[in-house]
Amino acid sequence: MTRTARPLPARRLRPPMGWNSWDCYGTTVTEEEVLANAVFMREHLLPHGWDTVVVDIQWYEPTARAHGYNPDAPLVLDGHGRQLPAPNRFPSAAGGAGFGPLAARVHAMGLRFGLHIMRGVPRRAVEAALPVLGTEFTAADVADTGSVCPWNSDNYGLNHDHPGAQAYYDSQVAQFAAWGVDFVKADDMLFPYHEREIAAYARAVERSGRAIELSLSPGTDMSLARLDHLREHATMWRVCDDLWDRWEDVEAQFARMARWAPWQGRAGWADADMLPLGHIGIRAERGADRQSALTHPEQVSLLTLWLISRSPLMMGGDLPTSPQDTIALLTNDEALDVLWHSTGNQEVLRERDLVLWTARDTDGHARYAAVFSLADEERRFEVPLGSVGATPRDRVRELWTHTDTAHDGRQLAAVLPAHGAALYRLAEDSRRE
Repeated sequence: MTRTARPLPARRLRPPMGWNSWDCYGTTVTEEEVLANAVFMREHLLPHGWDTVVVDIQWYEPTARAHGYNPDAPLVLDGHGRQLPAPNRFPSAAGGAGFGPLAARVHAMGLRFGLHIMRGVPRRAVEAALPVLGTEFTAADVADTGSVCPWNSDNYGLNHDHPGAQAYYDSQVAQFAAWGVDFVKADDMLFPYHEREIAAYARAVERSGRAIELSLSPGTDMSLARLDHLREHATMWRVCDDLWDRWEDVEAQFARMARWAPWQGRAGWADADMLPLGHIGIRAERGADRQSALTHPEQVSLLTLWLISRSPLMMGGDLPTSPQDTIALLTNDEALDVLWHSTGNQEVLRERDLVLWTARDTDGHARYAAVFSLADEERRFEVPLGSVGATPRDRVRELWTHTDTAHDGRQLAAVLPAHGAALYRLAEDSRRE
């Protein structure tokens, strides 16, 4: 089934899809690099549903570097303690223009613009006692100096028993809205779970008057007990720590997404993290400049799991310099159809080296099945059709290879490479008698 026949659903009916600068540029991405990825997305990925460009952490840090954070970094702030893009990295932000000019250029391409922000208020704003916009309070009044991020020293948390704390978030998000921001990735929110910070940030988004999607990170040790609170306040939320191009990171996501997949939907999306595919590590936090260390079968498995579990898709590799076979995976409409048009997604079997997932097509005429191999060598799996909800009359199509797959009416045979996967669409074949 092609996208011509199956238009992209309304935004709330499918997970966000885009590009994020973290896996390739870490804290150091520049305006030129953001625009290069936006242009590539417009030309090659937008027709396939990819529409969001996200500038990740420390866009306000003029001395940012690969492989770590600078202590007491000289953040660029306005007179109210709000972060501004570093002009040496984002020239269009000069003169207090902020991200307005860059967001306008991204919007002109038919894309959406997003940014990353840390929980709380900059320590430099606290030390300088900068005024909180629209109040008689200062950053020093509203900060909780005992609430700090364990891996980044830029900010203090906020004291939400103080009325100025909400006012600070309101002013920060109002500025983002004025710039034209469509997507905010708020970090250091989930580990530990900062319930009041999340609610306050979501309130600021609502008060901004702009339809901004809120993404929460980092997601370590996330519990389903938080589901109602997450759905009330966020568009998407991470369910793991940072995921990199290692098979062990991918394999760990099977259990997590099996837990979260039954709850995916317009009320919110559990996020299995960015896709560490293509050209990554250029100036990143982790590793050297490289093409993804995941084998091609492992990349297929990763994407298959993200699609069948309906995770948001945020490409982490530099698009213009990523291999064509990676771009081909990201633009496979038959496979992407599973993300857009499936329901009842669930893991149905995990035994030894075999993992099976199934889902129903939202039009009610087909089913989807994903077959994964956790084995370290090529393996042949014989899957009873009943195990994936299929019948002897069903036509079986493998979506990554765009091929119809023969079966004997009783079982489906899949020969998979090490850590490989296959993704099938199963529908009654009217050609059979």
